[in-house]
Amino acid sequence: MTANQKISGSSGYALERIGIFRDLDPREIERLTQRVNWRNYKAHQQIIGHQEASTDVYFMVSGTVRVILFSSAGKEVAFRDIHAGECFGEFAAIDGAPRSANVIALTDVMIGSVSAETFRSILKEYPAVSMALLTYLTTMVRSLSERIFEFSTLAVKNRIHSELLRLAREGERDGNIARIFPAPTHADIASRISTHREAVTRELNDLTKAGLLSRDGRTLIIGDLEELERLVHEVTGD
Repeated sequence: MTANQKISGSSGYALERIGIFRDLDPREIERLTQRVNWRNYKAHQQIIGHQEASTDVYFMVSGTVRVILFSSAGKEVAFRDIHAGECFGEFAAIDGAPRSANVIALTDVMIGSVSAETFRSILKEYPAVSMALLTYLTTMVRSLSERIFEFSTLAVKNRIHSELLRLAREGERDGNIARIFPAPTHADIASRISTHREAVTRELNDLTKAGLLSRDGRTLIIGDLEELERLVHEVTGD
């Protein structure tokens, strides 16, 4: 795909889908698009490796990737999933340090990328993009700070509740019901909250018996979002 080719079914250029560019007008989007390289990745393909010296910045047009690290024993620790409309790789572009984690495609993805030099030039040329990036990074830091607090203070079952609530807020909501699609595996949840799969299985079974949780194919359904929020509030005060 060439830099100025439109995505099928889109009313505009692919960069219009990226959050940090949404305040730019179509002419600016078109100019920036000329500077972007496009690439498709297959599910499970590595995009960035831990400690790599690369410094490109990536823009997620479609699909989902996961930021992970592996312990010396091979245990996977998942930090976060990145979805269409988000960006990643900006840390190395800003400070020039090696990559801080692996980034793996969870699904087939389409990604645009620019060099660190081009990215810094864009930030200087477009103050709206710089402010949007600052907001994005601040949101990320708040979320990671929240998770560190949970790791340090909450029991495993409470961390599971918090993670389910986080996923529910990102998913589709219908009144007091939330749908999470695709449903994360028990191993996925375990890697995100630093526990083992068996603990997640036990707690999800308990929540299912209590009527709070159910499944419909690949969708995980939170049947009482207010009750889940109450369980989390009881132990976090949030």
